[in-house]
Amino acid sequence: MDIAIANTDNQHSEQKVLSELDINESADFLSFYLAEELYGVPINDVEEIRVWETPTPIPRSPSYVKGVINLRGMVVPIIDLRLRFAVGEANYLPTTVVLVLHCYNQDKERLMGLVVDAMSDVIAQGDSELFPAVGESLVTSYLQGVMNVGSEVMSLIDTEELLNIERILRGE
Repeated sequence: MDIAIANTDNQHSEQKVLSELDINESADFLSFYLAEELYGVPINDVEEIRVWETPTPIPRSPSYVKGVINLRGMVVPIIDLRLRFAVGEANYLPTTVVLVLHCYNQDKERLMGLVVDAMSDVIAQGDSELFPAVGESLVTSYLQGVMNVGSEVMSLIDTEELLNIERILRGE
């Protein structure tokens, strides 16, 4: 599996294989940081990782929908996870990236982008147990569960639920 990171500079798009991450057959999750907390998404849901670029705004969209980008002729909505999860101000730093993920809506595949603070690593679940998410917060309904990763706990995002277009359009 190749995951590419795209860099846009002066209307020039360059792609390179993301070789810093050890991606192999046992890789299950791509981890990232959001407000100093570790999150993960299933690696099979990841299309590519892009550097942050300001998207074209969409009028009357929820505040966490930052706009859209053109990805090789496809219009890709961009969602800022900090705003979606209400975990503070959205600051766009050099480490800020957009994870472009596959999502399915009414049996059609679409791409959507998630703005995150920084990439972390590729995590293999291996023998690690997946525990149910507990508590009642805005984030909990979008989690598959939590998993221990070294000394940290990684919250695993249910991408199908998070990228549900009907919920996004309703502003939920």
